[in-house]
Amino acid sequence: MRPTDIESLIGVGRPAISSDGAFAVFATSRPDLAADRAVGQLWRADLATASSRRLTRGVEDRSPRLSPDDAVVAFLRGDAKGRLQIFVVGSSGGEPVQVTDRPGGVTDLAFSPDGQRLAFTARAPEPGRYGTVEGRDAGAEPPRRITGIRWHANGLGYLDRPAQVFVVDVPSTDAEPFYEPAPAIDEPETRVVPHPATQLTRGGTSWAGVAWTLDGAEVLSVPDMIETSRRDLRDRVVAIAVDGGVQREVLGIAENLSVSAVQTAPDGTVFLLAHDVGGSGVDFVAPGVALFALDGDAPRVLTDPETIDLGEVGSHLSFDGDDVLVQDRTRGRVRLLRVTRTGTVTEVLGGDLEVNGHAAAAGRVVASVASPESFGELVMMHGREMRALTRFGAAACDRGVVVPIDHEVTGRDGYPVHGWVAVPEGEGPFPVILQIHGGPYAAYGVHLFDETQVLVDAGYAVVYSNPRGSAGYGRAHGRAIRQRMGTLDFFDVMDFFDAVVTADPRLDAGRVGVMGGSYGGYLTAWIIAHDHRFAGAIVERGFLDPASFPGSSDIGSFFGQEYVGTDPTQVAAQSPMAVVDRVRTPTLVLHSELDFRCPLEQATRYYAALKQRGTEAEMLVFPGEDHELTRAGRPQHRVQRFEAVLEWWGRHLPVT
Repeated sequence: MRPTDIESLIGVGRPAISSDGAFAVFATSRPDLAADRAVGQLWRADLATASSRRLTRGVEDRSPRLSPDDAVVAFLRGDAKGRLQIFVVGSSGGEPVQVTDRPGGVTDLAFSPDGQRLAFTARAPEPGRYGTVEGRDAGAEPPRRITGIRWHANGLGYLDRPAQVFVVDVPSTDAEPFYEPAPAIDEPETRVVPHPATQLTRGGTSWAGVAWTLDGAEVLSVPDMIETSRRDLRDRVVAIAVDGGVQREVLGIAENLSVSAVQTAPDGTVFLLAHDVGGSGVDFVAPGVALFALDGDAPRVLTDPETIDLGEVGSHLSFDGDDVLVQDRTRGRVRLLRVTRTGTVTEVLGGDLEVNGHAAAAGRVVASVASPESFGELVMMHGREMRALTRFGAAACDRGVVVPIDHEVTGRDGYPVHGWVAVPEGEGPFPVILQIHGGPYAAYGVHLFDETQVLVDAGYAVVYSNPRGSAGYGRAHGRAIRQRMGTLDFFDVMDFFDAVVTADPRLDAGRVGVMGGSYGGYLTAWIIAHDHRFAGAIVERGFLDPASFPGSSDIGSFFGQEYVGTDPTQVAAQSPMAVVDRVRTPTLVLHSELDFRCPLEQATRYYAALKQRGTEAEMLVFPGEDHELTRAGRPQHRVQRFEAVLEWWGRHLPVT
């Protein structure tokens, strides 16, 4: 797989299924180098014939939702200014009708139980900011007054445009097209709104997610007080009356939960994906996201947070009769689970794949999945049988894909470490690159991964693992490095690397490099300060100086303190900046200009320290990109990054 082959990586989003189980609607997305953006459309899959066809032909169509009568699909589409707006189209196709024209873009949507209205969240910028005044750019805006401890977010920027909750009537998909009438002579021009929406919330609170109550009288959402004076990850769930906007609390902060998803079951029971944030209110390390039911005085937990991980990856739930379907991260896979009202858990879909989204109706389950040979497909479960509804992965496989091999080794303290090795075709010996994932509570998985495939295509063997601190191996595994980063995780990564390199004669132990991003950038910087065998290193978007992180990162108010503690001596003992003077390995520092998760100053200060000490170092900064460059950045920047990575390894770790 070459860098430009990222165009063959077609992702499949969360599907929606018709109530009779006859068809499903889903969105695809892929990088397009000519357009230099991700492009995507909606598709319709016929479940009886296991065939799919394109439903829309927009450039940026996503997040489909089916009306209760299955006749209408509501979805998000980017407008001329790149803002996501709601459109509706007939479920058999046709010309989409635009529903909203929100200046801050729409962030979520849901049909009412009767299908007559849509609830949605949309960002509401202050007047005079973010293009609300024609011709005024960001440099001419008035100053921002910041009084809280959170003021910005990666991929968004300043938090002075909270998401508010709205409802709007669903227009007919076969009505006369909307157009703005020309102004009459000598009358001022006025802007006509095609489908006026009713705003239910106002003020400085930002709202996340929308779910209707069974009777359609209220919308459930999760408020977040942006301007807060204390660190607090506890959430409330609030029901907002559609008529009048009166609010009532469904879940209070006394329950000590951080909520990631809310949904109403067909019988009206409210279910949550949430985790306990501890006595501090900010304990998020290996959070232990579980399924809760709100069917009594207190939330009732239905899954074991110590062994089942329902967090992050496709964080949503759906219903199959009385049961709830959820996704569980486990050993680099993501499986689909069925949970009964009494907490009995069974596997619906598993194996060598990662489930990214799901829906169910009439005894059929559809899921978007990724596998070692495909970045994304839609599959159907009918009973125990799985049938593929798409073949998007064929395009990537035609360009050459190597399937990594699972390994598990025993570390120095007897702890099992799980990971993979991907090796080019041939006998070798091949130079070896150690890859390290971000997080740290994340994980490498079995999906087709361009980061590995491009290196293998260039002639490198790639070794990567999920050390302690990673997700998918139980909560104790994830919490093992809390306030001792650079210890057990360091040992696990190096023990796995040493074991698999020693065992495979195709891997050249004398020609090795190391690279990683985010937490992987942290551990890469830590490794090269303590182990000098590597011919080169790439430190990307790294968490490099815990001491300065609280004042610069969007998660700085709690991330560093929870992971490395607050005692200065303890923090320094886990800080790559504190040991940068030990680094002798040639190092390429990669970072994005608008990265607010691991801010640019983390990279520039680390790079400057390397140069000051005479270590060979270079830095590459990508303009306009944020922390998600390698996953969601401009396609041309992603290719340029790959070219820089290959050029660096070509100089410092050449393939013979």
